[in-house]
Amino acid sequence: QVQLVESGGGLVQPGGSLRLSCVASGSIVSINDMGWYRQAPGKQRELVATITSGASTKYADSVKGRFTISRDNAKNTVYLQMNSLKPEDTAVYYCNANIVRSHGTYVVPYNYWGQGTQVTVSS
Repeated sequence: QVQLVESGGGLVQPGGSLRLSCVASGSIVSINDMGWYRQAPGKQRELVATITSGASTKYADSVKGRFTISRDNAKNTVYLQMNSLKPEDTAVYYCNANIVRSHGTYVVPYNYWGQGTQVTVSS
C-alpha cells in the first residue's frame, strides 16, 4: 500500500505565496519522477512541474520563474513553492509520483496520485 498526501493549499491574495508539500508513504523501494499537476474547473488536468530523482526539473511555461519544485529523497517528499500567484493559478493541485515497489525477487514501477489540495488566488 502506498499513499501520497498533499498539504499546504489555501486562499491567498494575488501576488502572494504558498508552499505545497506531498509525502509518499508505504511499501516503497525507490521513487523515480515526482511532480505537480493542477486542474481548474471546467479544464483538463495539466502539468505544472516535475522533478527527477536526480533533481532535474521541468516547468509549464505559465509558471516558469514563479514556481519552484524540489524534493527531499530521504523524506520521500516533493515540494512546490509558488510565488507571485495569479488568479489563473486557482485550481486543485495534485501530487504525482512514479514509485518502485517490490514483488518478491523483482521490482515494478507504479504511478500514484494524491487526493489533491485546493489553491485559490483571489482578493
